[in-house]
Order: sequence, then C-alpha cells, then structure tokens
Amino acid sequence: MPLPPPPRARTGPRRRTVLASAAGGLLLAGCSAGSGETGGGRPAAERLRARAARDSERLAAHYDAVVAAHPGLAERLRPLRAEVVRHARAFGGGSAAASPSASASASASASASASVSASASASVSPAAVPADEKQALASLAAAERALADRRTAALLDAPGELARLLASVAAAGAAHVYLLTAQEAAR
Repeated sequence: MPLPPPPRARTGPRRRTVLASAAGGLLLAGCSAGSGETGGGRPAAERLRARAARDSERLAAHYDAVVAAHPGLAERLRPLRAEVVRHARAFGGGSAAASPSASASASASASASASVSASASASVSPAAVPADEKQALASLAAAERALADRRTAALLDAPGELARLLASVAAAGAAHVYLLTAQEAAR
C-alpha cells in the first residue's frame, strides 16, 4: 500500500486570514469614510456642532421660562441651567451668555436667556409653561430627554471629538432628566 503524498507546505496566507483581513479592511474603511474627519466631512460636522449649540441655547431659554413662571424653582434649577449654558459654549454657541449669579432674580435670568438664545428661533415663553410646578418640571425633563435622545442618535454621523462631546453632553442631559424627575417626585 503506497503512502499518501506528504502534505504540501503552504507558501501563502490561509484563506481565513485573507478573508478576515479583507473584512477588517472594509470595516476600517467604512468607519473612517463616514467619520467626517476629512475635509469633505467638515461642513456636516460644523452644522452638527452649530445645531447642538442652538439646541442647548433653546434649552437654557426653556429653563429661564420655567424660572420666570415659577420663581420658587430658581434655586433648584440654577445649577442645571448653568450646565446647559456650558454645553452651549462647548459647542461654540452662547459665548456672551453666563449663568445667572446666586443673587440674580428670575427677570435677570430671563434677560440673560435672551442673550443666550438670540439666534434661537423657537424658545419657550413663560406663558407656555404649565401653571403647576410639577408639570413645569416634567416639561423640562421631557425637553432634556428629547435633546439627549437626539444627541445620542447624532453620534453616528459625528467625527471623533465631536462624537465624544455629544456623548458626554447627552449623558449629562440624561442625568438632568433624572434630577428633574426626582425633584418632581419629591414635590
């Protein structure tokens, strides 16, 4: 009985290695092509950054409207509103706006909001704020939740650094929702 021929020594890469390398290359090409890091993606990233700044400015205006309608909530909402203003600045908007000081009244807060949201076309007026404090807090929580969800969805189209900023601000928005609903439940 003749012996089988010796196995051939493989001189090149195995089929699995080639397929895995090709799949990895396609995955990397897909991730980098849509990331917006190149010169062609810059305008989209800048639009995304400007929209995020406007959204934060509108949210700050919403906080101001709630404070103007319910001055008793001013102390509780001041830190959250200040954080929202910092988010607007981080995205490149609202550079002249500052959070109201501890001694500022609700009307000063509303005037500061006017400078924050000068470019924002859709702001909430104090008349549009629910008369009940719990409902006003719920409206703020809903606005924060909707914005956090939009920012989370926008992560797919954002380049690296902007995606990290969006993720961080979306997480802060989710924390604001928790704090607002916890305040709502405590009342």
